[in-house]
Amino acid sequence: MRPEVRKQLLDINRHFYETFARSFSASRFAPQPGYERIIRYFPERGHVLDVGCGNARVAHFLDTHGKAVTYLGVDRSAGLLAQAREQSRTLRHVRARFLLLDVGEPGWERVLDRARFDVVLALAVLHHIPGAAVREAFMRGAASLLRPGGYLILSHWRFLYSERMRRKIVPWEEVGLAAKDVDPGDYLLDWKKGGYGYRYVHQVTEEEVDAWARAAGLTVVESFYSDGREGDLSFYQVLTLKGQA
Repeated sequence: MRPEVRKQLLDINRHFYETFARSFSASRFAPQPGYERIIRYFPERGHVLDVGCGNARVAHFLDTHGKAVTYLGVDRSAGLLAQAREQSRTLRHVRARFLLLDVGEPGWERVLDRARFDVVLALAVLHHIPGAAVREAFMRGAASLLRPGGYLILSHWRFLYSERMRRKIVPWEEVGLAAKDVDPGDYLLDWKKGGYGYRYVHQVTEEEVDAWARAAGLTVVESFYSDGREGDLSFYQVLTLKGQA
């Protein structure tokens, strides 16, 4: 993928999340069913990093379960972080703070310096990062932030497996690109709530995640499908550093 195309795809998503931050947040506040399955990987006390935290609904989910964790939410959307800060005022157990950070660029993890976390979350994140090499670098960066025995928890949107989601796919020509400009598995989806917009999404495969995990020195603890009306709209993976499973 040419660098200028990759930049355009990132800009499409930045524009989307800034323009539709409030309406998107309103549609993404209730916890996903898959959260109930991953809750056991969180300590009662400890440090949690939520990469691509959006409006911080994970923090609220942890709070309802009485998890007295220190939570850092990072996102590249100032609009969504504003929603997260506003809504985090009601938290009783979780101690939350937020940081504006573009995780779509290699080396994002260096901004966090020597911080280490018991759980690193990247829920519905990797499919918004264009370029296979950059997604692999993201995995290595996330793995580097784990404490010994910590968990990296991922989820990926399986939009191609849903007929209603496939109806959102629009031609690349609508944003001045062609299919030959992007990678296999890359798609452009429309948005029609509170206006019309576009999102770049990559259909992540299990084979891709397995390859990125191996490159990052991670091993799979658990994989499962959950979420959406269909009950399988997201693919979750829980990983830990090799030798610690």
